[in-house]
Amino acid sequence: MISDPTAAERARQTERAGFLAAAGLEGARLAALPADASPRRYFRVEGAPEPRLLMDVPPGSADFPPFIAIAGHLCRLGLSAPRIFVADAARGLALIEDFGPDTFTRLIAAGRPEAPLYSLAVDALVALHTAPGALALSLPAYDFGPLTEELVMFTDWYVPAVDPAADIAAFRADFLALWHEALADLAGRREAVVLRDYHVDNLMVIAGRTGVAACGLLDFQDALTGSAAYDLVSLTQDARRDLAPGLEDALVARYLARRPQIDTARFSADYWLIAAHRHTKIAGNFERLSKRDGKHGYLVHIPRVLRLLDRALDEAGLTAIRAFLENRLPGWRDYTPTHAGGA
Repeated sequence: MISDPTAAERARQTERAGFLAAAGLEGARLAALPADASPRRYFRVEGAPEPRLLMDVPPGSADFPPFIAIAGHLCRLGLSAPRIFVADAARGLALIEDFGPDTFTRLIAAGRPEAPLYSLAVDALVALHTAPGALALSLPAYDFGPLTEELVMFTDWYVPAVDPAADIAAFRADFLALWHEALADLAGRREAVVLRDYHVDNLMVIAGRTGVAACGLLDFQDALTGSAAYDLVSLTQDARRDLAPGLEDALVARYLARRPQIDTARFSADYWLIAAHRHTKIAGNFERLSKRDGKHGYLVHIPRVLRLLDRALDEAGLTAIRAFLENRLPGWRDYTPTHAGGA
């Protein structure tokens, strides 16, 4: 067993080199891409005849087979997920299509107008939600299981950060009971593939492609079946950035205009309930990423997440949950996150 992290990485480098050699890319150089919140790593393959990435996940990772299956499914629907050229699930390595550097985030930072990019992302969602056979892939349901697991990130990581003296077990039991009642209808939705992390960091513009195929999709291995409103919330109420005033409303209107058969009142109710649930989860997850994984950069976004949560609680009519938070976690909206190395 290898206990030295340096030795472990050297062994992994050897595995990667052997994988590339077996794929006909012996001697190819690898350039690591910036890491995200997941344990997956990506390397740009330099010297390949066509753009390729090497995806490296912990061997035996549960999300490797779903990534391969969902990528193929999205491509068959006419959307742009990375094509898979070679995959070895046992070793956690795959050679996949490289969409290049143009994430929506980078393009917007470089001055590209945000509205056309967001509109493209909405159109891609509509295509996903209306394509024949979109639900033909077997996926887990976004039911009380994952919905509850996500709320526990808030009770077990965010709550003690705000109030170290809180009785977490009691808080968790009462908080989850309120949410279980609020989510009873939503937990039964099976109307769309939910990619779950549909935001500008995971969307790309692919040169040479037109229509919704120009929108590259990343980070979809945790997809479930649930409400069609979820990914629209993820896009328009981004934990990491503020949209221009009025853009959120315009994007929701664009989605609904392209799906005139939708019950707009039910969709709006789902939208705001999902928003409140998602922001609750993210506040906990960002604290967890900092304290458990040492990824402190996410803490800077918590004030935005709390503002979004504050609004969503009102829009969703979650008065009982708001009252519970005000009573049992005073100051939850005013928390300023810190870590041992500073803010």
